[in-house]
Amino acid sequence: MAADSMEIDDSLYSRQRYVLGDSAMHQMAQSSVFLSGMGGLGIEIAKNIVLAGVKAVTLHDTKQCETWDLGSNFFIRKEDVLNQRQRVEAVCPRVAELNPYVHVDLSSSALDDDTDLSFLSKYQCVILTEARLSLQKRVNEFCHSQQPPIRFIGCDAYGICVRVFCDFGEEFEVSDPTGEEPKEIFIQSITQDSPGVVTCMDNQPHGLQTGQSVVFREVNGMVELNGTARQVSVLSPHSFAIGDTSQLLPYVHGGFFVLVKTPKTYRFETIERQLCDPQVMTPDFSKPEAPLQIHAAMLALDTFQEQHSRLPNTGCLQDAEVLLKLTEEAPVNAELVRCLSTTARGTLSPLAAAVGGLASQEALKAITGKFAPLQQWFYLDAIEVVKPLQSLSPEEFFPRGDRYDGLRACIGESMCLELHKLRVFMVGCGAIGCEMLKNFALLGVGLAKSSGEVSPSSFLDPDLIEKSNLNRQFLFRPHHIQKPKSTTAAEATHDINPDLHVDAHLNKVCPATENIYSDSFYSRLNLVVTALDNVEARRYVDSRCVSNQRPLLDSGTMGTKGHTEIIVPNLTESYNSHRDPPEEEIPFCTLKSFPSVIEHTIQWARDKFENAFAHKPSMYNSFWLTHSSAEVVLQRIQAGESLEGSFQVIKLLSRRPSQWEQCVAIARLKFEKYFKRKAIQLLHSFPLDTRLKDGSLFWQSPKRPPAPIDFDLKDNLHFTFIVSTARLFAGIYNIPYSEKDLSEETVSRILADVKIPEYRPSEKCIETDETVKKPDQMKMPQSSEEEREAITQLEQAIAANSVTPESLQMSPLQFEKDDDSNGHMDFVASASALRARMYSIEPADRLKTKRIAGKIIPAIATATAAVAGLVALELIKVVGGYGFESFKNCFFNLAIPVVVLTEPAPVKRTLIRDNIYFSIWDCWTIFGHEDFTLSDLMNAVREKYGIEPTMVVHGVKMLYVPVMPGHSKRLKLTMQKLIKPSVDRRYVDLTVSFAPEADGDEDLPGPPVRYYFTRDGETP
Repeated sequence: MAADSMEIDDSLYSRQRYVLGDSAMHQMAQSSVFLSGMGGLGIEIAKNIVLAGVKAVTLHDTKQCETWDLGSNFFIRKEDVLNQRQRVEAVCPRVAELNPYVHVDLSSSALDDDTDLSFLSKYQCVILTEARLSLQKRVNEFCHSQQPPIRFIGCDAYGICVRVFCDFGEEFEVSDPTGEEPKEIFIQSITQDSPGVVTCMDNQPHGLQTGQSVVFREVNGMVELNGTARQVSVLSPHSFAIGDTSQLLPYVHGGFFVLVKTPKTYRFETIERQLCDPQVMTPDFSKPEAPLQIHAAMLALDTFQEQHSRLPNTGCLQDAEVLLKLTEEAPVNAELVRCLSTTARGTLSPLAAAVGGLASQEALKAITGKFAPLQQWFYLDAIEVVKPLQSLSPEEFFPRGDRYDGLRACIGESMCLELHKLRVFMVGCGAIGCEMLKNFALLGVGLAKSSGEVSPSSFLDPDLIEKSNLNRQFLFRPHHIQKPKSTTAAEATHDINPDLHVDAHLNKVCPATENIYSDSFYSRLNLVVTALDNVEARRYVDSRCVSNQRPLLDSGTMGTKGHTEIIVPNLTESYNSHRDPPEEEIPFCTLKSFPSVIEHTIQWARDKFENAFAHKPSMYNSFWLTHSSAEVVLQRIQAGESLEGSFQVIKLLSRRPSQWEQCVAIARLKFEKYFKRKAIQLLHSFPLDTRLKDGSLFWQSPKRPPAPIDFDLKDNLHFTFIVSTARLFAGIYNIPYSEKDLSEETVSRILADVKIPEYRPSEKCIETDETVKKPDQMKMPQSSEEEREAITQLEQAIAANSVTPESLQMSPLQFEKDDDSNGHMDFVASASALRARMYSIEPADRLKTKRIAGKIIPAIATATAAVAGLVALELIKVVGGYGFESFKNCFFNLAIPVVVLTEPAPVKRTLIRDNIYFSIWDCWTIFGHEDFTLSDLMNAVREKYGIEPTMVVHGVKMLYVPVMPGHSKRLKLTMQKLIKPSVDRRYVDLTVSFAPEADGDEDLPGPPVRYYFTRDGETP
């Protein structure tokens, strides 16, 4: 994003624009940041803010590259250490590569108690990492005293503890504290009273807080409210008071309200003032005292450094006692202080990634005023990672002169070796996947020499790299566009750690690839990591992990929000144990005839695209693949046969255009149908004064009466619709056109010859029931008149010799939202805007239309880095075989900011009867043989598990239900005959119910029973 032109490069920044908005993006493009300290934490922050797109970043550092840095700084290479390069010189060009729009320069000048700080005046934000507290105080005082103040952020990571401090000046105004888009909420009623009470339609929650303001629109009756803002006083989740309405006209019907976003001012103090009475954020409510304890422990560490000019020595118990003594007057946790002391020289790269994500978001807030800032300290510890390791000998943690010394100082040599031997399977290699691979590389997860296998870890992603990925998938560069994500990421990860051995796959993980990702594949894994962007894929991977007893680490982001979920066999519930409420579908009749908000018109336009340019061409092609010729189809229809889809296909064939002029004519007729005739028909069927049975008006909120639109080529929206629609029809019918054909002059000339037939509205029934689903056109019965018409059309086409191999082929289009040259978004945006105009709905800009039509998930690198860091911390605990109380799930919203760490949901154990329990992780096994009967299976279960099976089901097939006729005969049949397994099938999972304790009670559920077809479980 070049600051001079202020043009936002949407092809790069589109996902982030939905998070920050254009105003914040413009602010960033004019802001300069000074970032000191190129260790693990500093490089994380550098990556995130350069990806975000600030104007300029100065990277500052005075240290030389050491072997140790290779385990925490992903932009330092082995040759940098061998060549004794300065850290900042090594990383600067690699950081600059992340974003061509950001100017990245470096400084290696001394920054200490004697430095003249006036050089900082040209920056809008100053971030210090790896700086002594005394220097942080000095720089903070200087920044705070400037007019306007320079926003200051101090970050530190010592072993298992991290802190972030923010000071954005005495008056810091935030334009939008939450970033949530205000919703339009429809009104049921407004009382004429003091105070007047507003009730939401259909008991919809308003989500307001007392003191906020709302603005009213389209209210009928009490019209004085329209366009005015009123402060609210919340009465219930569905109602609120708005002050005196007794002197206004009585409310009749309709209208909606929207929350008014009001700026908020935040006040900050300097570090010096905050030290004694710190304002802290509490991330883990199971230990609310932790932030203040870490505050005291880290201040003691600052004092230790001042007194000894060094950090406590790794694993040194004497230094730990000295540090503990320095905290005597503060409320501390002695175990935490000792762990901090013994690990202070070490680095946990996942912890740096997690807090680096948060600190980077604070830097973006500092320069944009978007989202509520951190006030003022954030503390986090990873004591659960190191607590179980305290009994190990100090030698475990001593340096060995390799890249893992920083990690070893925290978790010890044995745990490092376990990480090296780890076999991980990661599904997805997008934004979270790239961050996870970086964490794997720094932790040394899956090294070839340790595992003794060729490919210890593998990851997969079938997608190709697109330009919009580069904004947060930091392993990719512009020259990688259109290359596979997985193989490209493998190469980039190898650059970070050449010892890492990963296997990149291009497949999808789904039932169709279970021959590749089989049980034996899962049996070789230690754990699975998902980096996916959809729920269905997560559910599938989770089911495979439960079936194969493998831990699963899941995470996801949406804008500034993120979550992590840790799933451990026999300890926690699984991903499928909880189900989010399904997304509300827009009723068919609302989309078709009664839109009330812009989302309805966008979805309508998207559906039109899908139906006309994807579904119909695909159906057309598959019909002619099935039926060899038009003559054969004609004979079969004439003989009275019903061929599915034949009527739609014949209609498409008989109306098939062959020239650009015909495509333009079709587009013009579509305009007439969608935006004029539809309105005329609706107003004919339901005149404006139509009333319902209860006497209320039919056309009242949320229903909006349409107004027909007369075509006007001089209206840019009308022209865009015609040209984009014609282009898409030309695309599916393989009709060439030139740039000149798209000009207003050519289109105008063609349209002059298009005859628009006169339209008379019909008496057809229009669906108003919101529960009715969209009918399937393929399965709708055809009238004899339609049948005769189809036969005539096909006869005429054959007679005119217009049925050629080319005419029996169409080219379906796949909706591609990110290519502005293909006309897809032009069609959806213009069609949606015209429909919105027809129904007097506030239109949406192209950016919002693209987000909704393309189902784009807003994304930003800060949140992605944070979730991947938190997941990698849990990975260490899984590898160590830690107990349930060590694991943490996390939900955060960096915008507010809030971070909440919680225990995972413990696994539920269900009682069958007589002290026989089962959980989702249980799977009872029975080994059979070729002659093993269903009766043998029932007996085997009873003998092995002590309970009588009553019903056996395989998938959707009922193998044995006693009350079903003929099922008792099945007991003598072999399992092979009943199930008919494929040749390579080793086992099946059966759903078995058990006899209740008392007659008349319901059958009892149990775990799946895995039946192996052979005694050794091998393929029969």
